[in-house]
Amino acid sequence: MRESGGWWRRKSTPAKVETYTRWSFHFFALIEVGAVGLPLVGAMPAWPAVLLLVMLLGHAGICAVAASRALDWTRGSREHPVHTLWTLGAVTAAVATTAIAITEHGPGGEDVDAAAGGVFAVVLIFGAGAIALGVRDRKRIFGLVAGFAAGSGVIAFPLGMPGPATLATMVAVLLGAGFFAFTSVFSVWLLTAVYELDEARETRARLAVAEERLRFGRDLHDVMGRNLAVIALKSELAVQLARRGRDEAVDQMTEVQRIAQETQREVRDVVRGYREADLGAELAGARGVLTAAGIDCEVTGEPAGLPAEVQSALGWVVREATTNVLRHGDAKRCTVAVRTEKERVVLTVENDGVLRPPGGTGGSGLAGLRERLAAVAGTLEAGPARQDVFRLVAQVPLAAAEGVA
Repeated sequence: MRESGGWWRRKSTPAKVETYTRWSFHFFALIEVGAVGLPLVGAMPAWPAVLLLVMLLGHAGICAVAASRALDWTRGSREHPVHTLWTLGAVTAAVATTAIAITEHGPGGEDVDAAAGGVFAVVLIFGAGAIALGVRDRKRIFGLVAGFAAGSGVIAFPLGMPGPATLATMVAVLLGAGFFAFTSVFSVWLLTAVYELDEARETRARLAVAEERLRFGRDLHDVMGRNLAVIALKSELAVQLARRGRDEAVDQMTEVQRIAQETQREVRDVVRGYREADLGAELAGARGVLTAAGIDCEVTGEPAGLPAEVQSALGWVVREATTNVLRHGDAKRCTVAVRTEKERVVLTVENDGVLRPPGGTGGSGLAGLRERLAAVAGTLEAGPARQDVFRLVAQVPLAAAEGVA
């Protein structure tokens, strides 16, 4: 049981929805057999009961196979199961014809009529719902449901069913098949929407990284491009002056040296601005992003008054931890706590849905955080805290941070 539960918890949300949808349609096959198959035993003589039960078992099995292959086709992992759907339609017609023939021309009795009539209606309803999984066009689905309802009358009336009963059967099949087809279409739509939302979340994370890289590259281009152009021009001028023996060449090279030093300072400023992160802003951003992703996020503690170096280092920890919660787990809850104790600041991030650190304990993200924290004499611990809970703890001593400042 523990291993099975772990298998389920390791699945992503889209994979869970897909598994739930797939096994729901398999369960419908069991419902079909249990609802109208088992009552056949004892309701009619042995030979028609066995015949209908065997045909019903075959129909339920084909329904399950058709539903599974149709879902695979919806996810793009299989070609359109046309042959399977046509086979299901043919088997549905055969079982319905046999059931109504037994009702009208088989052993008499209300129990026989009720049991065989139930088989007749249920196989048409379940057959239409399973086939609807493999149809994308809405108009064709309406035509499918209407066709099954009309087909029930085409089968029942020639075999001796009275007109009013035939009409009532057609209406029942129309409503039942319509409801089941709607359930199938809605299930496929929901599954597709969940996968698209998950892909959108991944795309948003990648776009955020790309936007930050573009900003950093743009800032570097603004700093380096202009100054390097001036350096190249003045160096060329100095070469020309030196060839002519002019003393102004020294002045030009002195200016080149000044511009190079200024460029180095400006680059350091750009990199410092890129590397620094405000802890308060990162905590607010983490809460907003996780809440938008459907994760219950609780933030406690007040970062105000902490040294800038501590806030910058811990801000990056919050940013990396938020990214890991979004991309490497299926969390439902996340807590972030900041507290000061014994001249040190402790940041704790806990979330469920992750059984191990992404990429193992030596992941590049965690390694980068340890390097940032090491610059302020801080430490980082990451790993399972208890069953199904992942904890990340960053500690920074205030005295060391003030010394670095």
